[in-house]
Amino acid sequence: MNWDDNGFLLSKNRYSENSIITEFFTKDHGKVSGIIFGGTSKKVKNYLQIGNQLYLNFNSKSENRVGYFKIEIQNAYSPIYFDNPKKLNCISSAMNLIRLLTADSQSNVKIYNLINDFYIMISDIDWIKKYIFWELELLKVVGYDLKLSTLAIKKVIDNKTLYVVESSREKKIVPNFLVDQNETVRDLKVLLNGLKLVGDYMDKTILKPNNIIFPSSRNQFINSLKY
Repeated sequence: MNWDDNGFLLSKNRYSENSIITEFFTKDHGKVSGIIFGGTSKKVKNYLQIGNQLYLNFNSKSENRVGYFKIEIQNAYSPIYFDNPKKLNCISSAMNLIRLLTADSQSNVKIYNLINDFYIMISDIDWIKKYIFWELELLKVVGYDLKLSTLAIKKVIDNKTLYVVESSREKKIVPNFLVDQNETVRDLKVLLNGLKLVGDYMDKTILKPNNIIFPSSRNQFINSLKY
């Protein structure tokens, strides 16, 4: 098996003294893993930053055997944010979510395009708010649409508008901006509440039922926003 494609680096792990096993999300082949021989060399290692976009040549003797990549850098996105830990942690969290929520070798151009959208979004002044909606769109694409606009009930208490989602077991306050997307948000606590709500939904509906541990990279991203 041999093919060429473009992909974003989702994960990397040492495979041997000189090689690395990697996972990419590619445009035409979905999530694919493979070995990069010589991946620990200084030149190649500099390319292999989580979130970078690379040109890939993939070779494998059969579908049941691990293949290997030859790579060329296309867009080195991560180094742009080496001096911005919050955005760097956001990149790590986003790529890890894609790794966890997608199946191997299943093409999904919507997810590939979402990664391109991610790098447009992260440069915006309201990037944290937009990232929350990016996560919701990712969940929708993989089959878990939260549908907050239809689930949330509008209430007016003390002349303040609140949105509430109620069930027989619990009641959750939904940050207004998740329903009224045109609302400007400057309060970090409100944004953190939005991230928590999406994270709780993800954990309860997707991760725990599939025996997946909640990703530490997302917690690290959220914690970095607090300082």
